[in-house]
Amino acid sequence: MSSTITARVQALGLPLEPAGGPAANYVSKVQVGDLLFVSGQVPRQGDKPAWLGRVGDTLSEEEGRQAARQAALGVLAHLADAVGDDLARVARVVRLGVFVACTPEFQRQSAVADGASDLMVEVLGEAGRHARTAVGVASLPRGVAVEVEAIIQIKP
Repeated sequence: MSSTITARVQALGLPLEPAGGPAANYVSKVQVGDLLFVSGQVPRQGDKPAWLGRVGDTLSEEEGRQAARQAALGVLAHLADAVGDDLARVARVVRLGVFVACTPEFQRQSAVADGASDLMVEVLGEAGRHARTAVGVASLPRGVAVEVEAIIQIKP
């Protein structure tokens, strides 16, 4: 079993792109004590936003789930950056917040959020299990379908 976050992600056949910088006047991550707060991450392909639209309108539930998975890769990139890519420094994902741009009628935000939650467990094992909030919103920055934020406990 690999000891780096990057290798775990790559073993799933996924790329772990470098952690991107903030889009405005804030920071992408902040560590307070042993907690790492990762700002909302949107799905992207390179420097461009991906999975544009709203679930229940232009995107299906499964496409929303894939968007959540892609956004969670951004969270993992910031985590890898914060811990020097050392998997042993990850104590646990404490909480994920998943925001889903969707129609007012769409009620399966939790199923969409499973894309992010499942990836955390696939990459981090038991340390990836977390509390979670999944909410529907009218729109998200840059027109993306999903945004994921995280609180992660790390070891020194």
